[in-house]
Amino acid sequence: MQIRSQIQQSGVADEQSALIAVIRPILEGLLYALKREVVVSTVGNYDKVTLSQLARLYRAGDRDCGICFEYAVHDAIMRREAGVLERVGDALDMCSVYGDSPDSILFGVEKAGALDLINTAKDRLTEDSRLMAGARGQPAKLKRHIDSIAAAFRKHHAGLLPYSISGLWKADLFLGKMEPDKWVGTSVKINIDHLEGARGLRVGIVPTRGGRSDSIQKDESKNLVVCPLPYDGGFMEVFYSGWSIVQQFIAADAKVPKEIALPRQIDRFVALQLEDRRSFNVVDVIEVLKPMSQPQLLLTEESDATLVSRREAAVENETGAVIAPVAKSGN
Repeated sequence: MQIRSQIQQSGVADEQSALIAVIRPILEGLLYALKREVVVSTVGNYDKVTLSQLARLYRAGDRDCGICFEYAVHDAIMRREAGVLERVGDALDMCSVYGDSPDSILFGVEKAGALDLINTAKDRLTEDSRLMAGARGQPAKLKRHIDSIAAAFRKHHAGLLPYSISGLWKADLFLGKMEPDKWVGTSVKINIDHLEGARGLRVGIVPTRGGRSDSIQKDESKNLVVCPLPYDGGFMEVFYSGWSIVQQFIAADAKVPKEIALPRQIDRFVALQLEDRRSFNVVDVIEVLKPMSQPQLLLTEESDATLVSRREAAVENETGAVIAPVAKSGN
């Protein structure tokens, strides 16, 4: 497997490109939210699920939007989306993580029965990668604790981790900077009311709530730097538009829904791109939509990666990597 690191080379050209860009991680999030036993018994593996099969196998859950939000936030950072990158950079500054452009490691998704993966490139973390947990003393070396974090997630047992980072298994992302190789545990919640503090977590990413400030602030009660993502033509507006298109498309059995369900012509056009590919594997559809996510927007660099199942991780295992889904193109 390969990780694609993508660097934005130009601004977003149009709404269509932005919608297709955000729909790609949404489709990926829903695909891997399917119960593994259902996928295995139906088609054998996730890479064989077609769009039409996704529509039939998918069962809506309370956390589905949140899972896709985690994927989309990570993806926006990897795509170097300016609006998200700037805010994440400011939040990291408040955690004393200075240096080059922010980076993201997706720790995994959480859904009952889902396949949980810890994916990353071998060289993403080094032996000197430090976890800035906000506690006194020398920052912990993150790579050394990855397997323990995976095991703690699997068992929901904080006792597998040092006390100062005992809540780190609740992290959705690790945000940081490759130089100076410092990282922070990050919680990503689509509902700000679900944002909770835990030992080892430093940043919380949430949508901006109507009528409230979208400034990045330290929540002393949670010991988190809260980073709201804005609406008004910003990331959250595009994300919710993309989420609505995919939900209506799935409800219509992987076809363009009735006009009343998607009254905007641009939304129906995006849904048509999916319907035209309903017989193809979701993984392949995600890939072929990349050029429609604004050609020439990104410079792509690839590196090898390994996969480790978080479900199977144990403390004594050595994790080759901690990874994210394939980085998305254009927005």
